[in-house]
Amino acid sequence: MSLSVQDALVHLMVVTASSDSGISDRELGLIGSLINRSPVFDGYAQDRLAGVANSCVDLINGASGLDGVLDQAVAALPKRLQDTAYALAVEVAVVDLQLPQEELRLLEMIRDRLEIDRLVTAAIETAARARMRKA
Repeated sequence: MSLSVQDALVHLMVVTASSDSGISDRELGLIGSLINRSPVFDGYAQDRLAGVANSCVDLINGASGLDGVLDQAVAALPKRLQDTAYALAVEVAVVDLQLPQEELRLLEMIRDRLEIDRLVTAAIETAARARMRKA
């Protein structure tokens, strides 16, 4: 089964959120917020989130595992949205104001699969950290 572009983006965000043992309410709330405000999700029904997220978790725990989920999501994305996909994943990763080793490794895996230039990924990561800083 191939994913829609928007479902692929949701899968990457869910994989990122679940990489450090589970999806927190804060992470799930952020994913919902990103869907509501990001132009790439125009026309996407918010009520699909729970089903798509559950499907993603089932796939991670299934035979194809994490690698299969990542490969399927990346295959569904056009080249022009690869930096967007990475930016969304980074937003989810930094919402907890911590980046455990598992999330860093997952972001590296996503970055490598998307084949995004290192300068672009560094800029995305720096911008996300700057947005999450507290006074």
